[in-house]
Amino acid sequence: MNEENLRSILNEYQKTRQRNKNLLEERINQIHERFPEIKKLSDQIRDNGIKMAKAALSSTSNEELEKLSDYQEKLIYKKNKSLEENNIPSDYLKLKYDCNICKDTGFVESGVQCTCFKQKIINSLYRMSNLEKILEKDNFSNFNLDLYPDETVEGYGKSPKENMRDIIMDVYHYIQNFDTYSSDEKNNLLFWGKPGLGKTFLCSCIAKDILNNGYTVIYQTSFNLMEIIEKYKFHRNDCTSDDMENFRNLFECDLLIIDDLGTELVNSFITSELFNIINDRLNANKKIIISTNLNPPQIGREYTDRVLSRIIGNFKIYEFYGNDLRLK
Repeated sequence: MNEENLRSILNEYQKTRQRNKNLLEERINQIHERFPEIKKLSDQIRDNGIKMAKAALSSTSNEELEKLSDYQEKLIYKKNKSLEENNIPSDYLKLKYDCNICKDTGFVESGVQCTCFKQKIINSLYRMSNLEKILEKDNFSNFNLDLYPDETVEGYGKSPKENMRDIIMDVYHYIQNFDTYSSDEKNNLLFWGKPGLGKTFLCSCIAKDILNNGYTVIYQTSFNLMEIIEKYKFHRNDCTSDDMENFRNLFECDLLIIDDLGTELVNSFITSELFNIINDRLNANKKIIISTNLNPPQIGREYTDRVLSRIIGNFKIYEFYGNDLRLK
């Protein structure tokens, strides 16, 4: 989460506080207009409160302070009684909060982030990730291992179901230990196999859990990824602030997911930029997940041996096999 997004969230809290203050003023004006006796009591409570404050700062006797305090309690009682008699909720003339825990500040005691602040961060991360709508349905809650057949496939020692179960177990471990991998471990994932075997779905599942843990995730198809880079490299004068941020996020996010590598038109520019992204992120210990229909040798032929070498040396590689699940 960068400073700009944090400032945006804090500004949102400020707007919320101002909105609730404006709503309170509207309610007060409405009641005072309809019930003059309540307005009179409110004015008396305000004026007596000012007297109490001045008296506390002066040499007023304790006896006089007690009189003012007793009078204040009587005024408040009369006002509450009048509200009740007119069927007005007792808290109607009090400030309401969207979050009663932090009172719309975003923080509780000792500057600790409120749960609502953490949720706003997660919501912002979802929007940044390019996955906000997809993750409503593509997540582990909807993952069905029974879609994969139990029968062993020729050439493989495990059935597609057993293979997928093992992949899922590794993925769970990856999510749980996301921030503990050291730079000398293989903390990146490559999913490869024919279309329709759940590679993209699993990428979305991982993204959702990582996002929910408060990390930044950027999800892009290989085609969109290269469009972002091409626009930044060749049309920078036309780039908006969003375009600039999209490019920056490719390198700065905690997890970059590149989906469908190999579906874009491959040329020397593409291969060079793919290497740069992978290399820069590996050097910064920033994690990457790639899904592709290409097997490792094909990746080497399409994107050069340099790219393949970085993948083999730094990625855990998982093959997906079986029949297209979408045809079931």
